[in-house]
Amino acid sequence: MAARYLIFEDGTVFAGEGFGAPAVTFGEVVFNTSMTGYQEIITNQIYNNQLLVFTQPNIGSTGIQRNIYETIVPTIKGVVVRSLSNVATNNVRRLTLDQYLKQMNIPGITNIDTRAIVHKLRAAGKPLKGSIVPLPDDHAFDQLHATVLTSQQVAQVATPKPYPNPGVGKSVVVVDFGLKNGVLRQLSRRKCNVTVLPYTATTDEILRLDPDGVVLSTGPGDPNRLNSSILQTIREVEERVPLFAIGLGHELFAMANGAQVNRQPVEHHGMNHPLREVITDHIVYATQGGGFQVDPTTVDRTKLFVTYIDMLDNSIQGLRHREYPAFSVQFFPDGAPGPDETNALFDEFIDVMNRKEAQR
Repeated sequence: MAARYLIFEDGTVFAGEGFGAPAVTFGEVVFNTSMTGYQEIITNQIYNNQLLVFTQPNIGSTGIQRNIYETIVPTIKGVVVRSLSNVATNNVRRLTLDQYLKQMNIPGITNIDTRAIVHKLRAAGKPLKGSIVPLPDDHAFDQLHATVLTSQQVAQVATPKPYPNPGVGKSVVVVDFGLKNGVLRQLSRRKCNVTVLPYTATTDEILRLDPDGVVLSTGPGDPNRLNSSILQTIREVEERVPLFAIGLGHELFAMANGAQVNRQPVEHHGMNHPLREVITDHIVYATQGGGFQVDPTTVDRTKLFVTYIDMLDNSIQGLRHREYPAFSVQFFPDGAPGPDETNALFDEFIDVMNRKEAQR
């Protein structure tokens, strides 16, 4: 493998060896603490325009499997690992990680001190711009400093046109802000007849499909950068049909009901994250991925109540509307990868749609 370098906007250089595509790349550097599930993580659209550092020392030993993609075309900017394994041990693999990244034109770098990078990002208290380059010269740093990362990340990853995911059960509209396939898998297991709409869908476009319920998907980027018309659509839809919001959808649901969303000092990316369900005091573990959080001081308690709290930093991880059949979670209830303890939230969504139908 050829020598490659991970450089940061503050001048820091980490030397390693390249794998995957030989391209030069730029992006925000974030880290993920998951021990397994690297394929689902790499193909998750929340990492649009980001360089992802894995804290798990060895990545790649399970190979690429054909049935666990979270999106077909990942938009991650690069992969950083301590040790790369290109010997897949499972009997269903088709590609090594190195081969897969070459196909997707995504660069990677290995033999890097990933623990040092994590300490650096925690100390910074914010994402840092980085680049994977063949030489850490003045030209490379000039390019990095001149690079302006887009704030229109949802537009880059969301579907531009509606498409169906047929079933024979409840009719569900999923509004795509950067949809994980895990959400579609969970709805399919419950036989839902799903129609996926672009994030720009209006209230009329959603309601003309006569859905039993609406899901706001997760996605990348800052919710404050999205058009305010989306918040108005959410306010109109939640009054009419049951609504379940996830990740970025959760943040938009909170904003639509008067709360503010701000950036986390250190992004949450990992599995087995402890959460407390407020009403029962029960502890559950879930997969998290995101850089923003709902400001608890701005939540209108006459409209919303908190359902889940993060056990590590007390951030809000779930909300429910007091008047309408609408609720949200910051974490990923579909897992993919991660624990399945919160899969039951999809059952709860089905129950809410059934109760709404019984009231008609």
